[in-house]
Amino acid sequence: MTHALKSYSEAVASHGHACPGLALGYRAAEYALDALKATRSGHEDLPCIVENDACGVDAIQLVAGCSVGKGNLILRDFGKHAYTFIDRGNNRALRLVQRPEPVIGRIDLQAAALQEKVMSGTATPAEQKEFHSRQSAVIEKILVMPIGELFVIKDVEHEIPEKARVLRSVQCASCGEMVAENHARVKDGKFVCIPCAGEYGRGWN
Repeated sequence: MTHALKSYSEAVASHGHACPGLALGYRAAEYALDALKATRSGHEDLPCIVENDACGVDAIQLVAGCSVGKGNLILRDFGKHAYTFIDRGNNRALRLVQRPEPVIGRIDLQAAALQEKVMSGTATPAEQKEFHSRQSAVIEKILVMPIGELFVIKDVEHEIPEKARVLRSVQCASCGEMVAENHARVKDGKFVCIPCAGEYGRGWN
């Protein structure tokens, strides 16, 4: 494990823009590292299960050191702003779920109203400018709010994910490209990749 906590500005640079979602992911990772007495993962010692594919996940990757390539970022896209951090060494898991009350509306009702206009494409240039100004203030607030005002937090019992395995590859009999054996399909008695296998269903799957 490495020890330097990445800053929010570094998360913005990595993600490409500042937004409330990124700030929430940053706070979740920051809190989890502190609560679990962990530091940024250099290997697979701190897996995180994320339940959405939104902006906050990028902050978690940067701050907590979780990544798909290392095998310690597991995406279960349930459309929930929920994050479960698992400390392998201490066999402890911490789950953070964003509070149901929209955070932007709780901080700035006008920003929330303007966001709807901006997202729908009906905001005037002046309204867009005001929204971005207000959003910056919302982000600053998120970065300093008590964590309990942002997330419902609880210790949970969670099955420790298996560490990533190195699997052999097989050659697709159709396109000739190599594919990991656990992603290969069998077609006409031969290994094929998923795209070459084609779809098959009977109306209920």
